[in-house]
Amino acid sequence: MKILFGVQGTGNGHISRCRTLAKAFTKVGADIDYIFSGRDPKDYFDMEAFGNYKTFRGVTFATLNGKINFRKTVQRIRAFRLIKDVRDLDLSKYDCIISDFEPVSAWAAHYQHRDCLGISNQAVCQYLKPKEYGMIANVIMKYYAPVTQPIGLHWFHFGHKLIPPMIDSFQIPPKEDGNIVVYLPFEGLDEITALLKNFANYKFVCFHPEVKQASQHSNIILQPLGRDNFTKALINCSGIISNTGFALISEALVLGKKILTKPVSGQFEQVYNAQCLETLELATVMENLNTIKLKYWINLPSPEPVIYPDVATELANWIVSGRNESLLSLSERLWAKTVFPKHVQQRIKSLGYV
Repeated sequence: MKILFGVQGTGNGHISRCRTLAKAFTKVGADIDYIFSGRDPKDYFDMEAFGNYKTFRGVTFATLNGKINFRKTVQRIRAFRLIKDVRDLDLSKYDCIISDFEPVSAWAAHYQHRDCLGISNQAVCQYLKPKEYGMIANVIMKYYAPVTQPIGLHWFHFGHKLIPPMIDSFQIPPKEDGNIVVYLPFEGLDEITALLKNFANYKFVCFHPEVKQASQHSNIILQPLGRDNFTKALINCSGIISNTGFALISEALVLGKKILTKPVSGQFEQVYNAQCLETLELATVMENLNTIKLKYWINLPSPEPVIYPDVATELANWIVSGRNESLLSLSERLWAKTVFPKHVQQRIKSLGYV
């Protein structure tokens, strides 16, 4: 099967998820071309898994001090360039088109009257209709990367045909070295370090796009972005402070790491993700870089891990075999293999789900 896979490049979580699914597709013999959009080509890293991939400008949200800046976002849009990229992308040689919230591949499929699978956390809004999104956000979610079959990834199904997260298996067992991993790429580095310096008895390992070379300042180790170093730090840490993107939170859950998360203000899926985490009692949420909330969270014990099945392999097999099984059946099979910590199971039961 020949597949075109379009991936949103603005967040590393999309790329991480795609990397996991790419390995599963390789195992089942799929032939895949990858395209990425939303990031300057020079800013992609650890992309070996995607072979001779292509990049497009696409559309991305601009952030300032941890908030979506809509004026700058609109200024960045190059509509004629986007339209040209969509019309020039020839899909005739592909048997299947997949978009992980990536607009060029999704709109090209729409323009050429092709089916398009939408595999992403954002696709949950097709089923759940979160009230947090509001009218503007729902319009964005509907038209940013339109697909014919949304396949929503989520930490729990909430009674819909969603599927669990896709997560790489970790080769070594997790442990706790006392360090706290910090990944807040949409916040200013100065604001982050000012917060962390208030907790001199704890060591923080801070990964940030502004950091180009590793260094240490008092109790804060600054690290540039890099998948291997980040994964090692994540496996060994005693907790993680991050924005509320989907992939990293998912990894922290399966590793049994306590989570303090700050959704990017105005980024609708992060706001909704944060609400879901609070509802399921899977993480602590702060609305801003808050000393009081960090002081409360840092003394919490580590939770039991969430055990999710090998979703990537199941999904790759389902797609390559022609999607003969219904999405509802696939969803039910995968959730039946999921094991939540006892306190989360009790919370789910109290919400009326079994």
